[in-house]
Amino acid sequence: MSLRPAGIAPVPAMTAQVAAAAFPRGCAAMRMRDELGAIYDDQMFSSLFPARGQPAHSPWRLALVTVLQFAEGLADRQAADAVRGRIDWKYALGLDLSNPGFDFSVLCEFRARLVAGGLEPILLDAMLTRHRERGLLKARGRQRTDSTHVLAAVRKLNRLENVGEVLRAALNALAAAAPDWLAQHAERSWADRYGRRIEDYRLPKSEAARRELGESIGRDGHRLLADVYGPAAPRWLHELPAVQALRRAWVQQFYLQGDRVSWRDRTDLPPSGARIHSPYDVDASFGDKRTTAWIGYKAHFSETCDADAPHVITNVATTPAPVPDTAMTAPVHADLARRGLLPRTHFMDADLLLEVRVEHDVELISPIRPDSSWQAKAGQGYDISAFRIDWDAQVVTCPQGHNSINWLPGVDDGGTQRVQAVFADRVCRACPSRPLCTRAKVASRRLTFRLEDRHEAIQHARQHQQTPQWRALYGVRAGIEGCLSQAIRRCGLRRSRYVGLAKTHLQHVATAAALNVVRLDAWLRGRPRAATRRSRLVRLLAA
Repeated sequence: MSLRPAGIAPVPAMTAQVAAAAFPRGCAAMRMRDELGAIYDDQMFSSLFPARGQPAHSPWRLALVTVLQFAEGLADRQAADAVRGRIDWKYALGLDLSNPGFDFSVLCEFRARLVAGGLEPILLDAMLTRHRERGLLKARGRQRTDSTHVLAAVRKLNRLENVGEVLRAALNALAAAAPDWLAQHAERSWADRYGRRIEDYRLPKSEAARRELGESIGRDGHRLLADVYGPAAPRWLHELPAVQALRRAWVQQFYLQGDRVSWRDRTDLPPSGARIHSPYDVDASFGDKRTTAWIGYKAHFSETCDADAPHVITNVATTPAPVPDTAMTAPVHADLARRGLLPRTHFMDADLLLEVRVEHDVELISPIRPDSSWQAKAGQGYDISAFRIDWDAQVVTCPQGHNSINWLPGVDDGGTQRVQAVFADRVCRACPSRPLCTRAKVASRRLTFRLEDRHEAIQHARQHQQTPQWRALYGVRAGIEGCLSQAIRRCGLRRSRYVGLAKTHLQHVATAAALNVVRLDAWLRGRPRAATRRSRLVRLLAA
């Protein structure tokens, strides 16, 4: 399909007249068009379409339909019906009342083009540009960021089910792509073993029988891989995603002892976050946070939180489930800087406090991990705050007045520069306060800390976050929970609609754009923000 860019005409007079009569007080879709205009234009999507072919549906309208669809939680078929039959949508899209709309499959094709072209961020970026032009998005204000878990659109499988489904998916992919080749290499018994979905209730119950079945599946898969990667097989078979998933899964789950395929022990498996958990979404990974464990992804949302402006979602990031919130400090600020949306103050679970302040002039309000040493936990030993560091002389002085004898710069496992200060063994052994300083039986105290700027920043932040003033300031970040709750309840954020990290990210971008429409409508209507919900008991006893 080819794109024939056209200018955006005003809303047809008849459509505007009927919409005004049907919605005398307006509605969200109409207020969005009146306040922000059409938001998108065809030129934004020109790279997604070839120069020749059948004319495509106007992509700016498809983008707007996608946003409205997520704002109301509609499926593709329902969204296409809304374009065909709803007056407020026709008003927002600038369509005549007689316009027949389009087939619902057009929306799926449009999303595929967005993902293939890497243009999914434009759904949010163009809307933020309009907010900024209308003065609804303050520069260098306050923002807050948090994440929530997202379940992948696959069922949860145990280990035996998973390897069976991986092999079954590869066989089905080969049967569709190279039926003649597979017919020559497949065993007849495979139709009975892998012809239907692998279900746990059909599998043996004893551990020995399950291990034997697992190794049987492993032998079948290994034989199939040997044939696929054999010299006589077409080379393009290697590139089938299901075959790639089979190869990865077999490396993770089995090993070869001579010619025998053996089932790996649980202690010999790769980390759960790196394993394939479903052949139908190889990007989905295992994650856990506090008491919650899931297979899927993480969605990181950033929103403005100034009291005198609407709270607008400014950034969305989708990551594999194991990625910690602190690892997103640099990527989030890089995205905000690229679009000119950096805040002055940012509330988030963060690392790199000093680097962000220097590079982006952003004050990070984030809790610092407490000192994990036993001295700090006990509250009666000599933790790092009890030592005095002379950075110029490269000497550390302990609470008893003894100086370190070695200053050893290095790099920790995370790549951060650090210093280890070592005290003399003879001095530490004779020290009367040794039980408060170290539990080592013979060795002296060794103190490890970051370089000067980072060390001083960490110590200052640890002291400051113990004050009531800091707790009250950081309390602002709790409001991001309302943003995530709204995204979950209204747009189904907690569950992925699609398969794969890229498509799931498109869902999250569309969710953010949709929530901005909903919030703009609430702001224009003067609807106050909801207060924190409290139980009847709390309200009763607080009265």
